[in-house]
Amino acid sequence: LWWAHSPPTRLARPPPAAAGSGPVGPCGRRAYAPPAERKRFYQNVSISQGEGGFEINLDHRKLKTPQAKLFTVPSEALAIAVATEWDSQKDTIKFYTMHLTTLCNTALDNPTQRNKTQLIRAAVKFLETDTVCYRVEEPPALAELQKNEWDPVVAWAEKRYNVTIGSSTSILGPNIPASTKETFISHLASYNMWALQGIEFVITQLKSLILSMSLIDRHITVEKAVLLSRLEEEYQIRRWGNVEWAHDYDLCELRARTAAGTLFVHLCSESSTVKHKLLQD
Repeated sequence: LWWAHSPPTRLARPPPAAAGSGPVGPCGRRAYAPPAERKRFYQNVSISQGEGGFEINLDHRKLKTPQAKLFTVPSEALAIAVATEWDSQKDTIKFYTMHLTTLCNTALDNPTQRNKTQLIRAAVKFLETDTVCYRVEEPPALAELQKNEWDPVVAWAEKRYNVTIGSSTSILGPNIPASTKETFISHLASYNMWALQGIEFVITQLKSLILSMSLIDRHITVEKAVLLSRLEEEYQIRRWGNVEWAHDYDLCELRARTAAGTLFVHLCSESSTVKHKLLQD
């Protein structure tokens, strides 16, 4: 009853791997990797409230994490969302589609053994290589597209957080002031550990702290955030054409993961006093 995705990386979104075959993570730990599929072994999914929070029940068995911890989430809304992932599986369980379950497993097991400060500093470090801060000079059409599409988001973030960010065409990237980093560190500190796991997940999908915070703050939509993160790729597609099976799949998968991570952040702060909730009568 347990599984999880391997922790997301910044440069790739790898396809599902067989259990136990995932890459080696930080400090030599082997990252979680789910089986591609498994035959559905349960009929009903429900949630119940225990001492530690809300639990997921598959028939009469309680879901557990890869480290055999009781799968317990802090809010009823998040529990319902996770249970819906399990309930929506048909004849086979497609583990690689269950992003909310993955994020909960990561939050519960903390396989990289990072504390809140480490999570925050890892997120803020993305500012140094933020997608929307790196600009091209050639071709002129792409440079103009980046300016028109990315500048408004950067300007919003600078006003929203009262910071200086800027952009650069240098391979070294922009020179982000220390005060800007400290402001983002202070802002992220207002989130709990669960939400921070979700924020980092979204950042790794979009390769941008600025786009991620714009999305989580509801300034832009998931579709817009994904489009902006793929701006150069979309430009090349318009110019050279679309490889349908590859580009379309990547786009849909990126939207799904980004949407799941954003939803996870918001649901982690939900609270409920409902004692017991069944998904099915």
